[in-house]
Amino acid sequence: MLGKAKLLKVYLGESERYKNKPLYQYLVHWLKEKGIGGVTVSRGIEGYGGDKVLHTARLLELSSDLPMIMEIVDIAEKIDPLIPEICAMVPKGLVFSTDIYVHKHGKES
Repeated sequence: MLGKAKLLKVYLGESERYKNKPLYQYLVHWLKEKGIGGVTVSRGIEGYGGDKVLHTARLLELSSDLPMIMEIVDIAEKIDPLIPEICAMVPKGLVFSTDIYVHKHGKES
């Protein structure tokens, strides 16, 4: 995939669950089944959301609900139809997208 694409970012809590799985894990597998080009999940070390509750990985204030950031990349035609479903699965998080341009792509296996 080179050229115009879309980046969908999803911010959610590590403890959020969907269908008896961590939500981020469910979404990765669901997006793979949908044929989405790429997904990366990162764990945040500190942050807060709309509820203004601080979540941190600092030892003295250890949180069991660290922020999780999902980055989903593919063409808009594949991502756009999934956004309403993802928003329904992520009731407390933040979901947003932006247009991007993919300059380089690694070898596919």
